[in-house]
Amino acid sequence: MNYAEVAVNSPGSRSTFCYAIPPALNISVGQAVWVPFGSRVIQGIVLHLSKEPAVAETKEVTGIVTDGPLLSPIQVSLAQWISGHYFASPFDALALMLPPGFERRAITSFQLTTPDLTRGQADLSLTPEQRQVLQIVNEKKISLPELERTIGKIKARQITGQLIDCRLIRQTLEFEEPRIKPKTVPYIRLTAGREEVEVAKARLSKARAHRQAELLAFLAGQTRPVSISELKECFHCSPATIKALESRHLVSVERLRVRRDPLFRISLTTSPPPVLTSSQQAAWESIQDGVVKEARQSDKPLIVLLFGVTGSGKTEIYLRALAQVIATGRKGICLIPEIALTQQTVERFAGRFPGRVAVLHSGLSAGEQFDEWQWIREGNCDVVIGPRSALFAPLPNLGLVIIDEEHEWTYKQEDKSPRYHARDAAIKLAQLSDAVVILGSATPDIGSFHRAQQGEYHLAELKERITPRGYSPLPEVTIVDLREELKAGNTSLLSRSLLAAMKETLAQRQQIILFLNRRGAATFVRCRSCGFVLRCPRCSIALTYHSVEKKMICHRCRYSIPVSQDCPRCSRRSLRFLGIGTQRVEEEVRHFFPEARVLRWDRDVITRRYAHEELLKRFRDRKADVLIGTQMIAKGLDLPQVTLAGVISADTGLNFPDFRSGERTFQLLCQVAGRAGRGVKTGKVIIQTYSPDNYIIGAAAKHDYLEFYHKEIDYRRRYNYPPFSQLVRLVYSNINEELCRREAQRVHRLILDEKAREDIIDFDMIGPVPAFAFKARGRYRWQLFLRGSDSAQVLSRLTLPRGWTIDVDPVGMV
Repeated sequence: MNYAEVAVNSPGSRSTFCYAIPPALNISVGQAVWVPFGSRVIQGIVLHLSKEPAVAETKEVTGIVTDGPLLSPIQVSLAQWISGHYFASPFDALALMLPPGFERRAITSFQLTTPDLTRGQADLSLTPEQRQVLQIVNEKKISLPELERTIGKIKARQITGQLIDCRLIRQTLEFEEPRIKPKTVPYIRLTAGREEVEVAKARLSKARAHRQAELLAFLAGQTRPVSISELKECFHCSPATIKALESRHLVSVERLRVRRDPLFRISLTTSPPPVLTSSQQAAWESIQDGVVKEARQSDKPLIVLLFGVTGSGKTEIYLRALAQVIATGRKGICLIPEIALTQQTVERFAGRFPGRVAVLHSGLSAGEQFDEWQWIREGNCDVVIGPRSALFAPLPNLGLVIIDEEHEWTYKQEDKSPRYHARDAAIKLAQLSDAVVILGSATPDIGSFHRAQQGEYHLAELKERITPRGYSPLPEVTIVDLREELKAGNTSLLSRSLLAAMKETLAQRQQIILFLNRRGAATFVRCRSCGFVLRCPRCSIALTYHSVEKKMICHRCRYSIPVSQDCPRCSRRSLRFLGIGTQRVEEEVRHFFPEARVLRWDRDVITRRYAHEELLKRFRDRKADVLIGTQMIAKGLDLPQVTLAGVISADTGLNFPDFRSGERTFQLLCQVAGRAGRGVKTGKVIIQTYSPDNYIIGAAAKHDYLEFYHKEIDYRRRYNYPPFSQLVRLVYSNINEELCRREAQRVHRLILDEKAREDIIDFDMIGPVPAFAFKARGRYRWQLFLRGSDSAQVLSRLTLPRGWTIDVDPVGMV
């Protein structure tokens, strides 16, 4: 007998389980199966096959979910690496790669063993509760969940078990139908031959069935089946007309599978490759040979860091690399940091590779995601575009992975397990697939640039901006000291310099973007009489005032209350709205420039499908003059009519208790500045700050990444922060504050004991301390940071109880 190691779909299961394979089943690695697990039957994925069992006693695989493997050997290996590296359950790692709508349940049902059994049940010594269940089952076949809702969960399981033992009812197992299925539509196909059609047309005309004759003539001229909806639109023919032809055996109606194409809304125009500039040509020549496998001499994957200033033409290098890979019969994936960038990226890529581009992201409908997954798996496309989840598309024969704006922290999954980073997972995937990775950014991640300096990555540079004017300088940046503005009596959010520049830009009919990485109108509300601050009862953060909704909203759990005029504590009308957000900026802009057409782009306005695309199209079509937004507007958007970019407050994220806060601030400032001056006219940037002498703001104003990098890498080296160490974040949450603290301290002592026992030198801990958001969604949170050359190795020897989350290589400390 053969045996299978199976990753089961059960929460908290950190290991695989061994099952015997019945002789009647033919099972492969990567296949989905049904397996018994406790009292249930659940889904699992086969990871390994063997001739010998891993344990003494094994249960048998119940059945198969799919006829063949769902996942390739490369995908299975990648999932195993993710599971091990990020301390995630094997199934959670595999779920990243499974098709949409995969998860289904096995449902237990009950029916009588004999149809007329209840007639003689009076002679049986049954309890009233057993008789009740027997009567329910007699009326209809009933599932266990339905019975549990009727008489209670515990009672349903006890009584059905008793009745099964008495052989009065029997238990059957049925599997749920798939939640998402291929879409089919009715098509009409001509079945008659040419001569038969001509005879039929004559008869129909003679019988004055002119509509049938016209339809028959149309179908005779088609080379493929025609959808009935298309016929109704073209001929306005009724179902009766089609039915009449079908009854004469001239046509047949059949349902054919159609693809729900997410790109149908986008008008695409093909474009030939442009002539490369000298800078682009030099960068391309430095990596061209390495893109093709035959030219590489190393077993390690080639990782290219394409370091190019904003607007330097990095996308064209991506397209050249893809074209070269596709020419060799291989395929590529391009990751983008935000769904909002999908349309802009697809337009460029589909224009170069028409009909061969697929997209995958959570903004698609479930049906579209299902169809794209199948379309990709069948080998119908050469390029897949999407955010981090697109990395796990079932693309065969992968040759290239591109990560655009590789510095973005959105490539890290933080909200659920596995807490993977797409950049690291992409490098592992490239190693398994013998593919190339291109990381592109104007402000690379400090760790990525350090590896390029050490020779681990190949560095290719694009130092010059390309616009319709040819080579162009980066926009001029002015720093405004907000302390001086206050001294001059200006209490507005907009400095005098920014107001003057906006006035001039609007007069020239150019566009403006204003950046502030905070939503709402006021970040907190305080009573001036008693000092009370309105806070979320479930989280340890202040409520944010949203002027559009007239509500106080928690940005962590979405708790909201109407705005009150009176203080909840002292009942006085002394509430003061403090802090700023994008809604407040919008109000100020409308106040100073009432004729300007203003758009706001943040999470509060992007609430429905296609909202990103519609808002971006409005701004691109010049139906708005000013775009106000959070970090969404700083991520690679190409807006040629923008000549002024304003940063309302550069200090927003500068002072967070996080060693990466400076890096994030620098990247955001440079990326916002990079939106200006990408068209015919030169651009201008104004950065407002209370810290004009800060080296981060100074380097951003000069577009000087190297100056920032050298200071930042010295700081990281001095304090042993990544890339000179590995960080692992442990967070424990509990509804009891004291239990939470004690458990964090217990694990801290446990790790110290492990360090002493193993004599680990290059290792230390930060904490335990309350998390930055000490309470979230009703649960208190304490955290520990492990820091060392291999911090994860220390954890591999420990077993943490439920309530702990492990985040390997976190992108933040708050």
